[in-house]
Amino acid sequence: MTATYLAKVWQEKWQSSGFSAPSLIQERVYPLLKSGQSVVGVSPTGSGKTLAYLLPLLETVKVGEGNQLLILTSSQELAMQVTQVARDWAQLLDLQVLPLIGGANTKRQIEKLKAKPEVLVGTPGRVLELIKLKKVKTQQIHGVVLDEVDQLLKEGAFGLASKILTLIPKQATRSFFSATANEILKEIQELAFETPQVIDVTEEDQSKGVIHHYYLNYPSRKLVDALRRLAYLPDFQGLIFFNELSALGNAEEKLLFHGLPVASLASDQNKLTRRASLDGFRQGKICELLTTDVAARGLDVDQLGYVVNTEVPQEKESYLHRAGRVGRMGNEGTVITIVQDHTLKDLKKIAAQLDLTLQEVFLHGGALHTERPEVKSEPKKEQSVQKNSRKTSEKLHTMPKKTKKKQKNQKDKGKRRH
Repeated sequence: MTATYLAKVWQEKWQSSGFSAPSLIQERVYPLLKSGQSVVGVSPTGSGKTLAYLLPLLETVKVGEGNQLLILTSSQELAMQVTQVARDWAQLLDLQVLPLIGGANTKRQIEKLKAKPEVLVGTPGRVLELIKLKKVKTQQIHGVVLDEVDQLLKEGAFGLASKILTLIPKQATRSFFSATANEILKEIQELAFETPQVIDVTEEDQSKGVIHHYYLNYPSRKLVDALRRLAYLPDFQGLIFFNELSALGNAEEKLLFHGLPVASLASDQNKLTRRASLDGFRQGKICELLTTDVAARGLDVDQLGYVVNTEVPQEKESYLHRAGRVGRMGNEGTVITIVQDHTLKDLKKIAAQLDLTLQEVFLHGGALHTERPEVKSEPKKEQSVQKNSRKTSEKLHTMPKKTKKKQKNQKDKGKRRH
């Protein structure tokens, strides 16, 4: 596929967008989707999967004939990102694109559905709700895409996605895209009424830039200190991933106390808060965006330099998708995982499974070093040390009970205040 394969109204946009040749996944799936075949598209993160399915499928949609193309995504953020990309190209064909995501006003979405938009992009929960209310006309849909399909088919989301697919006409094409879709082909087969053609370009694709994978051995109790010091690195901007929401909230509170320009993106936030955090990060107003795996799928931040794992991810797929936020479309990126001695083995296991080269990095003097910096220590004054040692020993053995009790009361008081 070259630009000449596209609709004529798109050829100028293709060139003005800075694209030269299509990526491998775009080239391979284009003729299949254009001709109405179902596809499983597998390619590395950042290799252009969104345009790979959007461009050929938008060309099969007819103006003014109601809901025809449905795209299901694994998160609200990904849905809004896909919506924006789809609108950029669909408007040149006079097609309407409507996002249907949870957290947004349902009545407003129902009102906009009356305009019969041809393309719908949404999260499974809200889409299924609107189908049951008969506001989405499923009988007209002739194409469905599951973006980040492995996430959509996880426990909890699987029932919603599979239910939606049973309500779509059998003759509609069903396509599935993800960087790790090849690991769930059996589950995908259960959702497809016909056997989709698997297009896996993982081994051949060369679109990914150089990504450096580092680990930083740092005490877990000093995690916030590590994040604070990283934030002061020159030109640092990074997605900071947490495994648990509680740890994220605690770190955000402390970093804000230090006056750092940070924000959070979490599943328990409302739509407006999440959008404000993401917009501020994309505009460069925020140096650290604290998040969970909600931001690990498909999220595209232009020329993002860093991804930081505050602890070892629980699954290799999680590490892979988090790392995929950097090194997109040929750009260079850095992934830093904060470990302790007992968790380093878990990270090395993931690295071996993903065939990654790990290197230790050190945070010293406002910079990252790949070699352990030499820390110069001043000569100790023997007499002074001995004198202080005697004083310390005396304090340890002769501390009055009253003082201990006072300290305990102060400690308890601090707990109550917290």
